[in-house]
Formats: sequence, structure tokens, C-alpha cells
Amino acid sequence: MPFVPHTPQDVEEMLEAVNLQSVDDLFEDIPRQFRFENLDLPDGKSEMEVFEYIKRLSNQNATQLTSFLGAGFYDHYIPAAIDPIVTRGEYLTAYTPYQPEVSQGTLQSIYEYQSMICRLTGMEVSNASLYDGGTALYEAIMMSMRVTKRSKILMCSGVNPIYRKMIETYTTNLNIELIETPIKHGQLERDVIGEQLDKSIAAVIMQNPTFFGSVDDYSDVCNMAHEVGALAIMSVYPISLSIIKDPGSMGVDIVTGEGQSLGIPLGFGGPYLGFMATRKKLARKMPGRICGTTVDSKGRKSYVLTLQAREQHIRREKAMSNVCTNVGLMALRSVVYMALVGKQGFVEVGQECFNRAEFAKEKLNAIPGVQVKESAPTFNELTVELPVPAKNIMPDMIEKGYAAGWPLDRYYPEMKNYILMAFTEKHTQEQISGMCNALEEVLCRF
Repeated sequence: MPFVPHTPQDVEEMLEAVNLQSVDDLFEDIPRQFRFENLDLPDGKSEMEVFEYIKRLSNQNATQLTSFLGAGFYDHYIPAAIDPIVTRGEYLTAYTPYQPEVSQGTLQSIYEYQSMICRLTGMEVSNASLYDGGTALYEAIMMSMRVTKRSKILMCSGVNPIYRKMIETYTTNLNIELIETPIKHGQLERDVIGEQLDKSIAAVIMQNPTFFGSVDDYSDVCNMAHEVGALAIMSVYPISLSIIKDPGSMGVDIVTGEGQSLGIPLGFGGPYLGFMATRKKLARKMPGRICGTTVDSKGRKSYVLTLQAREQHIRREKAMSNVCTNVGLMALRSVVYMALVGKQGFVEVGQECFNRAEFAKEKLNAIPGVQVKESAPTFNELTVELPVPAKNIMPDMIEKGYAAGWPLDRYYPEMKNYILMAFTEKHTQEQISGMCNALEEVLCRF
């Protein structure tokens, strides 16, 4: 048990043991301007008092709003059976299942998860999950560099700006050149890609649907990348794969995405789920762990980790990844979600999302001064142009009970009159109509 000093004598003994004169000496390496002279902590509270205090704080969140926010994180219905299933004792095995004889529950769920991600993306191999969608895309970049031995990356500006900011942060001190490719009317400009692609490029990164909600077939871009020896990487919204062409059919080499929409509730940034799948020939360059099946000494089917031994993740700069958090519980939630919904149910969820968005298009376009950008096909997310800056209407919409969408000028300053709206199977026609009526009323004030 660790030593915790409680009395002045304990403190003196601790300082003597580490050969220091005072507690201040412990913090000598921290510049004084970064130290807190006084933490000003309140008096301790009982468990009941803490619970009531946290409850009062949480009630300050406007959770009663009807939300049309998306931008990479979506409010889908979560079947009630998920929680009781994922909390069953069979899954409460070791966090990292290196001892298969005591981890069959965890290993089987990982194996099923990998199988479902492969079927969903049209790829051949999946790892056992990553941290979140943004870091998974970063891992794909590093993987493409290991495969091609190149250091230039072409990244479509339709990739989620949150992901792009994360990638910029992770790669700041690495020998990587990130080149952004433009999109026009919601779609990647093929001519520009053709000019930028050469044998110095490690990978082309696309997103489908794009951050602006447009859907595209990138088969031609994948072929262009392969002609110069580059890889094609795609970030996807998994629910959209229920009704649109999967990345594997387009010729994509590495697929990543955010799995939050697969049975994981929205939170203040997580915990979420990053998934990654690839071609079999690239499996040994993929980060994370891979679970496979075998038979034991009695011929019974069993599950084991087949690639990525632990030592690989403590090799510093030679490791496949230094962001190797597995988020196994979130992967478990996603596989239970997909199993409960089933293949046909999954298609129906996607179709309902599409239908709700199409219904919203009609309602929004009927509002004077409002226009849905429709230069490319969409799935469930729409870029909407308003007659006034989007930020100006948000407070009034919230007062009317609606989080109407994501003002795009937060990441695209030139798009101050644009808002990104997302629609899922949870949005009823009444809610969509109510939001549009409220929007029309608010706009009449300007």
C-alpha cells in the first residue's frame, strides 16, 4: 500500500527519505508563476452531500433541448438491452486479455467486433478498436507512412475540422507534410488531386459523407492514388454505410471512423470509440491488437490475440502506436448494438435517417431566405444557408427549445451565414416541423 503522509512527523520522514529539506523542494522544477499558492479547497462533504451538489451542477445543462447537432457525433436511439448485457459478469474479465484462459468473454466480444467492422466497411482485417475517430485517422496516417516510406499526406478539406485539428496537434513535431486539398460544392476537386498526386505522397485522406454532409463515390480517387503508389484512407460515419457504397468497394486501403453512433451515448467528449480496418496485406502494419480463433488441446473453439504482442507497445519510437488505448467497453457496446439491431434493422435505421433529412430539406427550403445546399447527394446531415449570421439566431432558437445545429463559421470564418444540421431516426416529423417553424419566427426578427 502506498505511503500517504498524515502528520507533520510523516512529512518529515518522507522528506528525509528523499533527501529534501522542505515540501517546496518537491516542486522546485516547476516555475513559480505556474504554481498555486493556495488551492482554496472547500471543506469535505459526505457522500450524500457530494451527490446532491453534483446533481445541482448537472441540472444546469439544457438537456431538455431537441438537438439537431451533428458534426461527427450523433444522437441515435440506443436499445434498452445494451446496458444490462454489457454489465454482465462474463465481460468483466481482464482489461488487456493476454491470458486467453481467463479472458474468453472479452476475446470473443473483440473477435465479433472485428468481424462486424469488416462486414460494415467491406475490408478484410480490423483491429480491436482505438481511442476515438480523430486519433484513429492519425493512426492511419502513421500506418500509411510505414507502408510507403513516404512523408507527404494529401487531406481533403471536407474531413472533419475537429479531426484535422487533432492530426495537426499530433504531427506538429513529426517529419510529416500535410497538404490540404479543396472541395467545391461539397465534393473533392479531382483536377486538383490529379495535380498534387505524385510518388512523394504516402496517402490521400477522404471523408464520406464529408463534414458538410455530402456523399461521394471516391473509386476514381483511389485509383489515382494507387497509380502513384499511395494509399487511400477514408474516415466514415458507420450508420451511413447502411445505405451508401462501402469503402472497400471503392478501393480504399484503410478505413477509420468514430463508432459513437453504434450504441454509445453522447457525452461531453467521450468516452467514444475509434475503429480501423484495412486490407489483409497491410495487417502487420496496423496498430493495436487483433483477435483470432483457434482450438484448444481438446479441440474446442477458443479465442486468442494473434498479432501485436505487448512488447510492441513499449518500444518507444519503434512502436506501431503510442496512442494504443483500446476502449474495449465501448467496442463491446458497439458490437452488442449491431447484434441487437441486426442487418435489416441497421439498413432501416440508415433509411430513416435519410428520410428525416429529406423531409427537413423540404421544410427548410420553404422558409424565406433559407436554402439547403444540394449540389451533391446527402445522407442525414445538411449544410443550410441562412439570411443572417448563424450565431445570431442560436440564442433565440435555444429559448424556443431547439439546438438548431452547428454554426460553420467556428471552423470556416467565411461561412458565417451557414449552419450544419443533422437528423437521425429519433427526430419525428413533428419535431422537425416545430424546429423549422421556430426558425422562421426567429428569422422574422431580423
